[in-house]
Amino acid sequence: MKPFTFSVPQNIIAGKGSLKQLPDIGKKLGTHAFIISGPHLNQMGVVKGCTDKLEAAGIQVDAFTQTEGNPSVETVDKAAAAFLASGADFIVALGGGSPMDVAKAVGVVAKYGGSITEYEGGGKVPGDIIPIIAIPTTAGTGSEVTAFSVITDHSRNYKLTVFSYKLIPAYAILDAELLTTAPASVAAACGIDALVHALEAYISTDASPFSDAMAEKALELIGGNIRKYVANRANTEAAEAMLIGSLFAGIAFSWARLGNVHAMSHPVSAYFNVPHGVANAILLPTIVEYNALADDGKYRKIYNYVSEIPAAEETFVPSMLTEKLKELNAMLGIPASLREAGVTEETFDAMAEDAMKSGNILVNPRASKKQDILNLYHKAF
Repeated sequence: MKPFTFSVPQNIIAGKGSLKQLPDIGKKLGTHAFIISGPHLNQMGVVKGCTDKLEAAGIQVDAFTQTEGNPSVETVDKAAAAFLASGADFIVALGGGSPMDVAKAVGVVAKYGGSITEYEGGGKVPGDIIPIIAIPTTAGTGSEVTAFSVITDHSRNYKLTVFSYKLIPAYAILDAELLTTAPASVAAACGIDALVHALEAYISTDASPFSDAMAEKALELIGGNIRKYVANRANTEAAEAMLIGSLFAGIAFSWARLGNVHAMSHPVSAYFNVPHGVANAILLPTIVEYNALADDGKYRKIYNYVSEIPAAEETFVPSMLTEKLKELNAMLGIPASLREAGVTEETFDAMAEDAMKSGNILVNPRASKKQDILNLYHKAF
């Protein structure tokens, strides 16, 4: 066993109705909150619900609700300017991965200045950032517990990643009641995203007993509940299992990293604005098939978590997992190919170049060169 390290440096509050603890948590961080969210949650009144709770406790609130899917450098700049103008003490990141990515980026640039592009990569965040309370409203990204912020730089059609354990929010509130209004398509894409996080962390060459424990529990919770949750988002038991599974998957990949699925999905989103979870889901079966050559026995465990009927060791072959993932995608309404998602082939060379820049390629269980990535894009197409 190779040496490994881990820590979970934050406070996590989970359970139905736990949003009511927001004011007490806010008081620990200051008297002025700045909510970062998206237009949909604002229109639904979810932002107002949080604002009302904070204001009733005597906490002043300002908000930025213009985050988009695949958030951009320009959005980070606008949100950071609004945060600084407000004079707020802390950030409340409310929503899916996009508001949380923006909140983390704002936490950096509001504290240390410059553009988020200056912090791309690892080890460039000099210290603690503006404190964040993360409140996920989707079960998918795990951003409430991860050390990453992914922001689209339109000037180069590239999704840059900032990596630092300083980005991990100070608090995370996981209230399954916030998940019940998600559209089925969003629930499916986010759910598969969480599944990919757990799966890639589990088979990563950087995996450890700690990350494996988190990944296996995530696979169990997500694999056993994603169908029920997408079928009926008002099923709060399934929603809660998905939310906790997403959290465990986020912890797993914060320490074990990911693999070719994420390395390749980021260019798909950057060039064609395909939702991140959808891009991951489409690429997943192709890359699972590619990685089968390196399987050391974990494929059967994954299969038994995601399949309604487990497979015995003597009857299992790795191709069964690939077919099960294709079946799951179809059941959840995920497009079967990149072509169906609106992707075209002329940018594949540039996309492969960008994918090769990802550190996730380095921990994928099967070694990959640019030509391998090109072949995988064409196969998924």
